Amino acid sequence: MYLPINSMFPSCLDNVQPPEAQPSSSQSHPQMKFATLDWVPEHNLLLLLLAGWAFSLPLLESGSRHREIQQKVRVLEEGRGRDRKEMPPKTKEKGTKAGAQKKKRNAGADVEAESMRRLALLEKEVLQDRLALQRDEARRAKASEDQLKQRIKDLEAELEGARSEGKAIYAEMSRQCRSLQEAMQSRSRQLEEEVEGLREQLELCQREAEAAQREAKQALGERDQTLAQLRAHVADVEAKYEEILHDSLDRLLAKLRDVKPQWDGAVLRLHTRLKEQLRQFGLNPLDL
Repeated sequence: MYLPINSMFPSCLDNVQPPEAQPSSSQSHPQMKFATLDWVPEHNLLLLLLAGWAFSLPLLESGSRHREIQQKVRVLEEGRGRDRKEMPPKTKEKGTKAGAQKKKRNAGADVEAESMRRLALLEKEVLQDRLALQRDEARRAKASEDQLKQRIKDLEAELEGARSEGKAIYAEMSRQCRSLQEAMQSRSRQLEEEVEGLREQLELCQREAEAAQREAKQALGERDQTLAQLRAHVADVEAKYEEILHDSLDRLLAKLRDVKPQWDGAVLRLHTRLKEQLRQFGLNPLDL
């Protein structure tokens, strides 16, 4: 991580922009160009800021440019120290000559101007390096942006394909759902018709069963009545036949009693004649 240049010079570098972002010469403002001595802060503070900023710059692949910037900052600090040592100390003695004081002031002004010039050159180089780094970062960011845009396009194409496939699947599923609903409705109507027909048949069968039960009950009643009548008739017939049979047997017995003497005489005569015939043949009737 490194500190941005705006954090190092918050009030001085607000208008400094990379070359790609700077406006054209006809529309640019003098304050929007690279830094000059018009806005340079106090020298010691500027040296400290430049030293800290140089160490906060990102390292390049080789690191040589970063080391070169650090070396320049150290050289500038050493030169600044030598300039301070070479500057004669201020004297408070009274009565010094005006020429000597003027010479010292001129020498101090020359040293200060040289230090400012070196500092401005170093700052310019640092800013140019910073802008070069920003250009590299901008190019890398542009390449990454192009890759991301291409990736987004690919993803959008995939998404569009997925949407098209999803729409096709949804349409197919909707069609199948409608066909299933129609089939279910048709089957439901058919089953309702079958249920209605079966209900009518059930009601008809129930009515027929009730009628059959009534007829069966009536037939059973008639059968019981007929059986009772037949039993009574059979009993009467049995009684009559029994009476007739007894009368017939009584008459037969009376007739048998009447003809028995005649049959007994005829049997006796027949028996005697048969015995005589056996004796004639020389047979004993008792042996038979």
